[in-house]
Amino acid sequence: MSLDKNTHAQPANKLLASLPATDYERLLPHLKLVKLPLQKVLYEAGQPITQVYFPNKAVVSIVSTMEDGSTVEVGLVSNEGMVGMPVILGDNTTTTTAFVQISDSAMQMDADILRSEFNRGGAIQSLLLRYVQGVYTQIAQGSACNRLHRLERRLARWLLTVSDRLESEEFPLTQEFISQMLGVRRAGVTEAANILSQAGMIAYHRGQINILNREALEKTSCECYQIIENEFVRLLGNMPNKRRK
Repeated sequence: MSLDKNTHAQPANKLLASLPATDYERLLPHLKLVKLPLQKVLYEAGQPITQVYFPNKAVVSIVSTMEDGSTVEVGLVSNEGMVGMPVILGDNTTTTTAFVQISDSAMQMDADILRSEFNRGGAIQSLLLRYVQGVYTQIAQGSACNRLHRLERRLARWLLTVSDRLESEEFPLTQEFISQMLGVRRAGVTEAANILSQAGMIAYHRGQINILNREALEKTSCECYQIIENEFVRLLGNMPNKRRK
């Protein structure tokens, strides 16, 4: 896939779009537009990260896997950020795995090139470090949320986050996948989804989620959603965007 004029003028990825024009132009020859199909693994735990990705409208889950094979999502990346953060933190391996949960496309770059650009300092380094702080908030707040808040509130937070990243009120997600991401049994997800559905906040049919009443869903969500969103906005400007009807 090749870069088109629209990609050159205004990157779909908001992290890239936040760079000064001169810095983005310097990265542009090293960026490759690639498809990210559903469930594609972008890096695995314990394996070297050789490529980094700046998603457009793809959604990538960062998951931790236990010895028994159970998983829980510890991070979510879409057009607000990048996949492969360890390469700018002094190493190229991590204990987590990144895979695509909603397919679309991304800008791909060799990890060594991004590391070199980061080490130059300046705007790229500053922006990526602020993004790292935003991700730290997402992970820390998510850990507290998973321990302290009821499942339907956590599900509301997670659906709002995915909606923000996709800038859409409708998106494909199965209950089995949601249960893996939230680290709970599928029966728990079914019960929580029914609570939101019966209240008229969402509709769920054949793996498709449709947010019907975003205002009510935000009120149902725990405070973690707003805390994480506010921190990303504080650190990175107008990201991520809320989508409202």
